[in-house]
Amino acid sequence: MPSPRRSVEGRPLGASASSSSSSPGSPAHGGGGRFEFQSLLSSRATCADLTCARLRASESPVHRRGSFPLAAAGPSQAPPPPLPEEDRMDLNPSFLGIALRSLLAIDLWLSKKLGVCAGESSSWGSVRPLMKLLEISGHGIPWLLGTLYCLSRSDSWAGREVLMNLLFALLLDLLLVALIKGLVRRRRPAHNQMDMFVTLSVDKYSFPSGHATRAVLVSRFILNHLVLAIPLRVLVVLWAFVLGLSRVMLGRHNVTDVAFGFFLGYMQYSIVDYCWLSPHNAPVLFVLWNQQ
Repeated sequence: MPSPRRSVEGRPLGASASSSSSSPGSPAHGGGGRFEFQSLLSSRATCADLTCARLRASESPVHRRGSFPLAAAGPSQAPPPPLPEEDRMDLNPSFLGIALRSLLAIDLWLSKKLGVCAGESSSWGSVRPLMKLLEISGHGIPWLLGTLYCLSRSDSWAGREVLMNLLFALLLDLLLVALIKGLVRRRRPAHNQMDMFVTLSVDKYSFPSGHATRAVLVSRFILNHLVLAIPLRVLVVLWAFVLGLSRVMLGRHNVTDVAFGFFLGYMQYSIVDYCWLSPHNAPVLFVLWNQQ
């Protein structure tokens, strides 16, 4: 008998046909079993990749800082509270901030060097009484009382007009200096001795120097409204400058306090000159003063 035809694998053709009709779960179903095995391997590989990715993410420094939360991780912890402003380090300060800090350091150093009359034991302690006499000459209370007295004794309209504006200038100076001191609140130098002529509550602050503003204001007022000889005019300017310098020598103020006080006093006179009081624009003031 002729031998039955065999397939390439050595099995009869009939066996191959019968094996194709066998169930997919049988061992003879070679193609389906191979596909399921590959699917299982691919799914396991995917799970392994996800697990490795999560482990790498949990070990990364970004996740340790708390900015890369994972869904599989536990309840997220709250970030640490920010540091206070005084504990923070400004790693990129602006040019203006550096300039202001440098100016403040130079100001404190120079003010301490010039405070040669700050105490009796200082290098110029013997000149301290003279500096305190200059302090009294630039105080606001003697100038206010003297202006009021001269205004009450004046019998001419021109004299009253000048004295009325001087009184207005002194009151404006007191108001502006007290306002700026209350806003800035800069303490007086550490080497200052609180033995001033009169100390009010606002005078515990240093910026600006009220004596410096008053000295420049009064000197400009006198030079513009009094006819004086040249030596007297030089003495008026010298008095204003030495008075401002004495504030630093006594340790009452820093250098920038006096410098800004000079500028403020100069501008205050400009305001008074612009708002000059006269019987034409402020007749009520002069009428009331005449009635008194």
